[in-house]
Amino acid sequence: MKTLELHFIASGGKTSRLTIEQPQEPVNPEDVKNAMQSMIDSGVFMDSEGNTYEEIKGARLIERSVTEFSLD
Repeated sequence: MKTLELHFIASGGKTSRLTIEQPQEPVNPEDVKNAMQSMIDSGVFMDSEGNTYEEIKGARLIERSVTEFSLD
């Protein structure tokens, strides 16, 4: 499973993370940047303390592989 993590700096100065599971691929970095800037400009998105997103810090695509074992 792939996850797209968007990292913002909130008005309180802390880093805040927004996670999107199973993003549309291929992920275009310019589209991600534009979407993140739109989120900041809207003023709607906030961290858990109610601080709005102020600045783009970064983004990353994470791919996880899970192998389950039968232990019977």
